[in-house]
Amino acid sequence: MMKYFFCILLLASSLGLHAQDDGQPFILTLGIAQDGGYPHMGCTKPCCTMAWANDSMKRWVVCLALVDPATKKWWLFEATPDIKEQLHFFQTLTHGQYHFLPDGIFVTHAHIGHYTGLMELGREVMSTNNLPVYALPKMKTYLETNGPWSQLVSLHNIALQPLQADSPIRLTDKITVTAFTVPHRDEYSETAGFRINTGNKKYLFIPDINKWDKWDRSIVNEVKNVDIAFLDATFYDSNELPGRNMSTVPHPFVNETMQLFDKESAATKAKVCFIHFNHTNPLLWDTTKQQEVEKAGFKFAKQGKEY
Repeated sequence: MMKYFFCILLLASSLGLHAQDDGQPFILTLGIAQDGGYPHMGCTKPCCTMAWANDSMKRWVVCLALVDPATKKWWLFEATPDIKEQLHFFQTLTHGQYHFLPDGIFVTHAHIGHYTGLMELGREVMSTNNLPVYALPKMKTYLETNGPWSQLVSLHNIALQPLQADSPIRLTDKITVTAFTVPHRDEYSETAGFRINTGNKKYLFIPDINKWDKWDRSIVNEVKNVDIAFLDATFYDSNELPGRNMSTVPHPFVNETMQLFDKESAATKAKVCFIHFNHTNPLLWDTTKQQEVEKAGFKFAKQGKEY
């Protein structure tokens, strides 16, 4: 474990943070993996044995921090099973300049990698006091009416903040966040994506979606309207889960997304930053695939990086 956190400290010092020097809001990636993290529970295949043996390769579940140096406030996007490590990591990256707990948490949907970290806010651990949690209507109702999450509400550990699709909310004079819905396996809640406008930059965050052509909007146009787009890259291609029907876990493959943007300008491609990698996705560990994606003009998210 000491070796693991030593690796974190080295990562933090090597990345550096520049936006806070000029007072402009910025995004930090606190996790880039799919809901099971990397390495994945029970996986003994080569994709994970490397990470089991090498702490520096481990990656937490997808999570962003939105940071505003001017007001010393920050917000978390997703409450993952790795929230304990991610909050500590945030403090390390920002040199303890911000409160340990965020000023609010935005949750996309009710799949385990995206909201179960809320349990750490309960009386067994942090026992927080009315920490704002932003959610669309079905997600809000799910948290209010199902234990153990409802206990967080009744004990005022969290204060649910209702979101309406396509209605921006203002966090500061500069920063607005707009939720929207995307098609996904909505067993317990709808699935949100987020547009984040910091005044100087616009971000798009869609960690989970079925397929781009199932959405009633053009992902190409959506990307053109922002500066950086963090997009679902759960699987690289259709051959990733041999013996399993990939239609049961529908996501846009990385090679499909790249093909969709093939005829777009280099500037548009450069806005795409792939995130939410399954443990089988070679973008986590295969430098050749990583270089191919970058050579094609796209980016892939790196844990601890400032955007």
